[in-house]
Amino acid sequence: MTITAGVVAVQGDVAEHVAAVERAGASLGQEVRVEEVRTAGVAPDCDALLMPGGESTTISRTIHREGIADEIREHAAAGKPILATCAGLIVCSRDARDDRVEELGLVDVAVERNAFGRQKDSFEAALDVTGLDSPFPAVFIRAPAIDEVGADAEVLATVQDRPVAVRDGPIVGTSFHPELTDDSRIHDLALFEPLAADA
Repeated sequence: MTITAGVVAVQGDVAEHVAAVERAGASLGQEVRVEEVRTAGVAPDCDALLMPGGESTTISRTIHREGIADEIREHAAAGKPILATCAGLIVCSRDARDDRVEELGLVDVAVERNAFGRQKDSFEAALDVTGLDSPFPAVFIRAPAIDEVGADAEVLATVQDRPVAVRDGPIVGTSFHPELTDDSRIHDLALFEPLAADA
């Protein structure tokens, strides 16, 4: 069976996510077709969605204007997996602590943008992630931190005692950029494992 993965491609590191999800599928022997979601009508045909990093205000504004936002909410309501990274996590949160971001309210967390500093403060950390058997090489770039975790969300990883990866139902959100490494285990954990469990 071919899995259709949609990458919300309105802004941000789209090509890196496309490559990462293809790499993850190949490592599992799973055939993957990747669709770039720029307009309404594409997401409903996807088995899994990826919300990349980038500029959260731009992503939020564009997905609402293009009619993609409601399709993402319907995807989550149907129990289909989503991986939301960095700005994608901000947009999917219930509280972005920024009036310029119209959140989707899909992940029961409040986030602080750029909590770990600006671009020059980027760093890497070997993270212990629930569900992975060895540390993940996480890349943090202008990364948000998760300030509050609601009852519906499970913390999967922390840095400096702050949550940086969570799961809420079918959605995994990370403050870091798993697509910027050759390690595809976060994409597997967030997308392929749930799809295999439902198959």
